[in-house]
Amino acid sequence: MTEKIKFEDALKRLEEIVHTLEGGVDELDKIVNLFEEGSKLAKYCNEKLEKIENKIEDISQRLNKVDEGD
Repeated sequence: MTEKIKFEDALKRLEEIVHTLEGGVDELDKIVNLFEEGSKLAKYCNEKLEKIENKIEDISQRLNKVDEGD
């Protein structure tokens, strides 16, 4: 599921899940299902952010090397 979802959509859904759980859910099965979905989305978002951070660091390092060569 998370492989085909955009980061922004995953984050929005995660926020919806948190809001629902904070509002109170009476059914134990629903709580477990929401928690499981939220955990998967959180993991996906964290991995996506780490990839973006690494990409930004790589670009910055390349730019610094170019600047040093001037």
